[in-house]
Amino acid sequence: MSDSALSHTRLLGSLFGLLQVASLLSLLLLLFKALQFYLQRQWLLKAFQQFPSPPSHWFFGHKNEFQKGQELQQLMKRVEKFPSACPRWLWGSDAFLLIYDPDYMKVILGRSDPKSLSSYRVLAPWLGNGLLLLNGQTWFEHRRMLTPAFHYDILKPYVGIKVNSVQVMLDQWEKLSIQDNSLEIFEHISLMTLDTIMKCAFGQQECIQVNRKSKAYIQAIRDLNNLVFARMRNVFHQNGVIYSLTSNGRTYHHACQLAHEHTDKVINQRKAQLQDEGELEKVKMKRRLDFLDILLFAKMEDGSSLSDKDLRAEVDTFMFEGHDTTASGISWILYTLATHPEHQQKCREEVQSLLGNGASVTWEILDKMAYTTMCVKEALRLYTPVPLVSRELSKPVTFPDGRSLPKGVILTLSFYSLHHNLKVWPNPEVFDPFRFAPDSSHHSHSFLPFSGGSRNCIGKQFAMNEVKVAVALTLLRFEVLPDPTRVPILIPPLVLKPKNGIHLHLRKLS
Repeated sequence: MSDSALSHTRLLGSLFGLLQVASLLSLLLLLFKALQFYLQRQWLLKAFQQFPSPPSHWFFGHKNEFQKGQELQQLMKRVEKFPSACPRWLWGSDAFLLIYDPDYMKVILGRSDPKSLSSYRVLAPWLGNGLLLLNGQTWFEHRRMLTPAFHYDILKPYVGIKVNSVQVMLDQWEKLSIQDNSLEIFEHISLMTLDTIMKCAFGQQECIQVNRKSKAYIQAIRDLNNLVFARMRNVFHQNGVIYSLTSNGRTYHHACQLAHEHTDKVINQRKAQLQDEGELEKVKMKRRLDFLDILLFAKMEDGSSLSDKDLRAEVDTFMFEGHDTTASGISWILYTLATHPEHQQKCREEVQSLLGNGASVTWEILDKMAYTTMCVKEALRLYTPVPLVSRELSKPVTFPDGRSLPKGVILTLSFYSLHHNLKVWPNPEVFDPFRFAPDSSHHSHSFLPFSGGSRNCIGKQFAMNEVKVAVALTLLRFEVLPDPTRVPILIPPLVLKPKNGIHLHLRKLS
């Protein structure tokens, strides 16, 4: 045999040997993953043995039960059938306990369990490790650092800024309401709440409601909401590398870039302003700093400043949570009042009695809007802007009914299900503001539009004031009516939004 033939034979033998080794390693990896899958599934089955649920597929879980567009309807069937809580299987080795009982909520929100890493990690490329995703001591430090930004002295002057932003939006609506067509209000309100947060928390002066670049940011946030929700429910998209190769992954990356460009611009503009000695002195003279200035001047317990990465994470988080959830709340409240004209008129009469003589909207007047506040709360019960949050048990828990769970189980606190739970709220689908009358009483954890416990929404008061300003000024100018041909279709991503928008007819009041 010639040397070349012998060399060729050896090469083939080596390749064959490598293929055998690769096949063996692949088989071992497959067996390891199968064993891992089996053990995790058995652990979960044992953990959830006290909590019955609908039958699930051994691999696909409850996927067929939650068809696209039927998520909330299927959710409510579970609430009716299974008391307090029930497991939901995303796939064979991944499940969480869905909670919708106020006693259960009270137990979990009274603890200090961390956010579920497996549930929230898909948000990290977008929001970074800001207040939403942080846990432990670092979260505590950031929360304590940012709490002064929501002090009464800071929030009170913001009312005037909110009034101006709402008036700009209503001026646009006045021009558009001349047409007979209904108006899709969600995007307009999103731009208004973004305009407000930019001026209040980030020191921006220009009105961004007519800025096309701001519309690109709003669209990016909408895309990110939908993409994150879809990814959480797709077993094949959990791996970051695989997801980045998909069309959804590429869209997600592009949307993240748009969101980050927006926040980077805001941060850099404020840093540039602070290079001016006059502006710097003005800030140092303030008794209390605004949100962004707190971040820029912050010192952690070890004496270090926030890194650029941490700074952007907090700005990204508050930029998103400070405008998107509030926009959802305002949009749904106006829709609810449009579909309940008698309550809309009572709210209008209350606002007219407070502002009809040309008085300005002030902090004190917002506190006097008793009936309007009742309607706002009832609308937030029906259409909870943030439908759920997740926790991972850091230690075992036993609930008031005696059922228990081990450390490591993931819980999803479904505020939407809680607010529609027949055992908690009689006739839950009926709009009844008197549930929140001053003399009414209900469980301390039966109404949680801003979550609860130590990790409740830090901007709760900021949001409620903005909601009341927007509702009051809208009702002074317009009668809002529903468009029966375009009923909103609910979809439950990170923030409760309508698939087809919220379309209302606006009738200018004389």
